[in-house]
Amino acid sequence: MQRFPYRLIATDLDGTLLRRDETISQRTRDALIAAQAAGAEHIVATGRSVAWTRHILDDLGYRGLAVCGQGAQLYHAGEHRLLTSVTLDRALARAVVERLEKVVGPIALAANRDGLDGDVMMDGRFRPAVGSGFSGEANPYPADAPDRSALFAEPIIKLYIHLPGMADDDLADAARAAVGDLVNIVVSGLGLVEVLPLGLTKATGLSLAARRLGVTAAETIAFGDMPNDIAMLSWAAHGVAMAGAHADVRAVADEITAGNDDDGIAVILERLLSAADPAT
Repeated sequence: MQRFPYRLIATDLDGTLLRRDETISQRTRDALIAAQAAGAEHIVATGRSVAWTRHILDDLGYRGLAVCGQGAQLYHAGEHRLLTSVTLDRALARAVVERLEKVVGPIALAANRDGLDGDVMMDGRFRPAVGSGFSGEANPYPADAPDRSALFAEPIIKLYIHLPGMADDDLADAARAAVGDLVNIVVSGLGLVEVLPLGLTKATGLSLAARRLGVTAAETIAFGDMPNDIAMLSWAAHGVAMAGAHADVRAVADEITAGNDDDGIAVILERLLSAADPAT
């Protein structure tokens, strides 16, 4: 077998590598194993924090680097060790919330704490949407904060914001207009609009991981489905959107594959593996 045409395969989790039941199909597992045997590295790049990603990586038998928290955290799965972490300044986060609420009114708010076991704290208004990724059996359900100040009591990597009655894309646009000079705003899933440190994206986290592996963007293929994946797909030499991906993701992708429930990642990897095999 000849070598795989890319040295790095970067995959989002929710809506991409994971099926709707939060499992990974055997076909996709086998395709990733075959690609790695042919010389590629696989990196998970997810919006989930390390605390909400570790069980998936352990189930996959994943031993390498993972980009978590929208690029805020670089995690070594084999060593169960957090290598780097970028936090959101809490004073700035408070100011951002105040400025945004002057524009759109009271918002529902949750904060993702930093660290290997960083939990998610939510105020009385925030309730995760069904299918948002907060509902997995292995995930710790977000804890209610006794008051909003508790959300900022410990270092955080990001905020989640929600406004009942306003679509995610509309809230993200309003937030960018109000506070986009202070923080980065991304839509990562159903009911999940996130507030991140300015300039932070999955691409920044992935580029850091790639440098550690001695791999470049020109040697990378990336898969994703939501707007928080756009920077990563644009950074990679070849960006692949899943069927049913957000329209903005489809617009920047180099190609579109099958959905996450139909082994969309495996479809592409198997094609590339077949093309690399002189016996086929």
